[in-house]
Amino acid sequence: MNQPDSDYLPTATIETLQHRSQLLRAIRTFFESRGYWEVETPILSRDTVVDAYIDPFVTTWCATEGTAAEGEPRYLQTSPEFAMKRLLTAGADQIYQITHAFRQAERGAMHNPEFAMLEWYRLGETHHDQMTFVEALVRQVYERATALCDTSSRPALPETPFERFSYEDAFLQFAGMSALHSTAEQFEQVARDRRIPVPANFDVNDCQAWLNLLLVELIEPALREKRAVFIYDYPARQAALARIRQGKDLGPEGVAERFELYLHGVEICNGYHELTDADELRTRIRQQSAIRKQEQRPVLPAESYLLRAMEAGLPACAGTALGLDRLIMLALGKQTLQQVIAFPLERA
Repeated sequence: MNQPDSDYLPTATIETLQHRSQLLRAIRTFFESRGYWEVETPILSRDTVVDAYIDPFVTTWCATEGTAAEGEPRYLQTSPEFAMKRLLTAGADQIYQITHAFRQAERGAMHNPEFAMLEWYRLGETHHDQMTFVEALVRQVYERATALCDTSSRPALPETPFERFSYEDAFLQFAGMSALHSTAEQFEQVARDRRIPVPANFDVNDCQAWLNLLLVELIEPALREKRAVFIYDYPARQAALARIRQGKDLGPEGVAERFELYLHGVEICNGYHELTDADELRTRIRQQSAIRKQEQRPVLPAESYLLRAMEAGLPACAGTALGLDRLIMLALGKQTLQQVIAFPLERA
């Protein structure tokens, strides 16, 4: 790491940035060898992913000079998801993209407001297919990193296949309770028994709030011992844009066909068996917007090009968004994102 008074220099060494370049090349080769083709979509758009807890950067677009006050809002993309799904509707079959994404209020050893994202989609697959694909990708990146530099101090990946736990099984094993069938009172009792501190202004009647708290305090610490583990089939209210599957053992609301990969306790990616129902997407946007309004966050657009594309017919598909900086950091045996990014926020 460079000295603070040398803030014109990158926080990553030139050698590390060269290694990063080689890993990006290996990733592109991995995708191309499996029939994917690379696409580019706008970083600045009228659309933005509507999420209750993700705040985009907003600017204005002006048709003529000197009309900024009358400009139309445009959003730096928090993910290329909407535009890439529009390409699927137009006839693309299996596509990937390496781009930059932007999110407000994200800063720390594992966060930067501007970050590199690897995102891809393939027709006809499920989230289980995507987990297999993700594991192959991660192993390829680690193998290439080992060939580039000394990674002897880096925690190794397991030699056996990455473990897979459903969200429900993870709670049963590591918290000793059901995530899908427990009441708020039962969650509260477990928190009390495990001496988990409850934040101020915490809504003790909100089961989703309890799930999030227990995930951070009980589940994720246990996952750090697993080296590489997938968590899949999340509660339906955490679906984002994943499909919902119903079943008698899946709780009253069903589960979202979604997964996340944790490497050495670090969340690396988020994948979905994608929602294709435009009416359901409208419902979810309304729900997320209502939460944003209740929490006094800026309201985001209710209409989008993606809605129009889904009304025309989004094919059945699965997709994954992966935090590229985090994967490179872990593969090279680094400790922070700043060690693999040239110019993070403070030096941008």
